[in-house]
Amino acid sequence: MQNEIDKIEYEIYKKKNEIKFNTKLKISKNPFKLDLLNYKKNKDSNLELIFLGKSNIEKGSVFNKISLKEEKNIISIENLSLSSDYKINDLGNLNINYIDKEDLKNNLKLIKKDSNYLVSGNSFNINSLIDELLDSGNDNKLKIFNKNFRINFDVKKIYLNKNDTINTLKGFLFLNKNEISELELKSNFSNNENIKFTIKDNGNEKITTLYSFKAKPFVDRYKFIKGFEEGDLDFYSIKKNGITNSILKIDNFKIQEIPVLAKLLTLASLQGIADLLTGEGIRFTDFEMQFSSKNNLMTIEELYAIGPAISILMEGYIQSKKLISLRGTLVPATTVNRTISSIPLIGDILIGKKVGEGVFGVSFKIKGPPGDLETTVNPIKTLTPRFITRTLEKIKKNN
Repeated sequence: MQNEIDKIEYEIYKKKNEIKFNTKLKISKNPFKLDLLNYKKNKDSNLELIFLGKSNIEKGSVFNKISLKEEKNIISIENLSLSSDYKINDLGNLNINYIDKEDLKNNLKLIKKDSNYLVSGNSFNINSLIDELLDSGNDNKLKIFNKNFRINFDVKKIYLNKNDTINTLKGFLFLNKNEISELELKSNFSNNENIKFTIKDNGNEKITTLYSFKAKPFVDRYKFIKGFEEGDLDFYSIKKNGITNSILKIDNFKIQEIPVLAKLLTLASLQGIADLLTGEGIRFTDFEMQFSSKNNLMTIEELYAIGPAISILMEGYIQSKKLISLRGTLVPATTVNRTISSIPLIGDILIGKKVGEGVFGVSFKIKGPPGDLETTVNPIKTLTPRFITRTLEKIKKNN
């Protein structure tokens, strides 16, 4: 299974259906990595991996000790019990103390107390874990437990990625039938810059919320968006009967590069706004997306963004890794102002009598597989009542 020769020492004793084992693997020349923990062996270092325990074909396996040592890096597990289908029945203690492949320090302990656990330590990098959770195709990969329990958290520093950290993470998690039935985690970027994540499952529906004073650590994970700055994030979702309905809001941010938006602006002959996008960036005061998810299909009921330069109203669907189909309206802000200011009385109150110069907007369609999207635009001379209504709502809120 390896390209290079390494050394292995093992003792195996079999009695009826039970096998006792004591294995030591010394890896010098071959690679070794644990993606979920963001761990990767250094090319020129020696790694020692120990497995001590017993296995039963019908009952499963018990690892009295699993130990990984590479110079000063240590990952150790005690009293890990697995079912015959390799799910976790029980776990004693977990100790990690290593530098990961992003050169970040991970120092954490999981200690069992009665039937519950305490996770504590100085620092931990959850960058890879967030990516795993955000990947909808990985739902079943994380369902690895056979028991119900509570985990309490008390960690001094959490790395969201290499550049963004939060401090003093505290909270708890209840796991019931391999599902999170309740979760509450609180932390902060600095004074008054908080982040809070909650899950509440009452049996009929699961409600998830996430508020982050900084949206950037989460938005930056989507590679088609670059140069995202500022803004706070507010997310709310309800899952019922296999369907998740969600609302995502991001306020007061700017973006420097979105290839699809840049192409839209170019096709619409809005070169001045396109130049802003690749230069100092386009600012948005409000972004709101209402969407639903079932299996690998996400349906966008409405995506609305308003800013000093442009406003966008969009709907459509995304079939994970297969097809994107979106349609909407893109309008320069000056056109929005002119249209609303022409509404008797309301226009005078919201916009004033001075109207800037501008062009009419465009309707657009974006469709195709993720790597080969086709974009078309058509000019429009009037805005839909829905677009005007949503714009009025946002302007009233901001005033």
